[in-house]
Amino acid sequence: MKKWGAILFLILAIQTNGLESAEDGFVNTNGVQFMLNGSPFYANGFNAYWLMYFATDPSTRDKVSSVFLQAKQHGLSLARTWAFNDGQDRALQNAPGSYDEKSFQGLDFVISEAKRNGIKVILSLVNNYENLGGKKQYVNWARNQGQSVSSDDDFFTNSLVKDYYKNHIKTVLTRRNTITGVSYKDEPTIMAWELMNEPRCTSDPSGKTIQAWITEMASYLKSIDSNHLLEVGLEGFYGQSSAQKQQFNPNFLIGTDFISNNQIPGIDFATVHSYPDQWLPSSDDKSLLSFLDNWLSNHIEDAQNVLRKPLLFTEFGKSSKTAAYNQRDLLFNTVYSAIYSSARGGGAAAGGMFWQLMTEGMDSFRDGYEVIFSENPSTANIIVDQSRKLNKIRRMYVKLRNIAKWKKANHIV
Repeated sequence: MKKWGAILFLILAIQTNGLESAEDGFVNTNGVQFMLNGSPFYANGFNAYWLMYFATDPSTRDKVSSVFLQAKQHGLSLARTWAFNDGQDRALQNAPGSYDEKSFQGLDFVISEAKRNGIKVILSLVNNYENLGGKKQYVNWARNQGQSVSSDDDFFTNSLVKDYYKNHIKTVLTRRNTITGVSYKDEPTIMAWELMNEPRCTSDPSGKTIQAWITEMASYLKSIDSNHLLEVGLEGFYGQSSAQKQQFNPNFLIGTDFISNNQIPGIDFATVHSYPDQWLPSSDDKSLLSFLDNWLSNHIEDAQNVLRKPLLFTEFGKSSKTAAYNQRDLLFNTVYSAIYSSARGGGAAAGGMFWQLMTEGMDSFRDGYEVIFSENPSTANIIVDQSRKLNKIRRMYVKLRNIAKWKKANHIV
């Protein structure tokens, strides 16, 4: 038996080597878990919306390479960034259907650097806000073509605007990367597409407008790309389908519905953002922490028991402009603890992505939420610890899988 034990140990050591970095292969789902190469996938991740913008200029590309390397060194395995820049400086889409090749090559570089560092990416396809164009730019483009549009929310209903957006989906998904030679829709480094960053439709608080839009766009995207996962980009606010849960919202409705939006066919997993200090600016620290605890636990429970889909906390953070770093660390620990507690029990919470990771020499892009590892060592240590803990869970599953395979191969019951 000692001989077989040694052989088994050797097999496991070989097959789990290098697990810290995201492996090749498409991420998919099985119930409430993400799966990668037959084992549950847990992701400690980050946001860096600026990646394509910096990669478009060869003189600033080193920032992209640096941040991916630092992310890898801290155990991060997932990045979320923008696959849009509509009509702005260094635009990807200068006008409807007109794309800047230099900017597209910038996005090619981002994906290739993520791949080189073993980091999966979530690519968002349009912004709710006017930063880098967003739905406002799309509506303006339609207005310039003589369309009768009166509100930015016409983005969700105007047929010409929807055609513009569908064309963007198709153009990005069918893009062939000039560095890797792989079409985006065939690239396993991309974990998922996001329909919109924080969609909101305040003109229709009933939620019907956004529900119809998600349904249409999810079906269209999946008709082009069946390889990748898809999520909406939701912040997590409860709507009319779960009226009893609206007590856990901040005091506003913005036309989205965490439950019904995520039940739409084609939506593979749920997302939640967490910004208590933004949403409840007049509340004290104790109230904010209480809100966050409820926010986390309710969404994990609903993803587990109602949606029966995986859940990612795709944005969270606390601004250093309004709070000391120790308060930021408390928020990180609170979010990470809820994720780990769920993940270690095989639950729906599979990871979190803080807003936002930057590197040195990007002072004009600071927003108070930036994490720069060399400047924020206490936060960096918390991030590394979470990466290790989530990776340990995945290692456990891989070892159990390999033991089962070995037993089967050797006819051991």
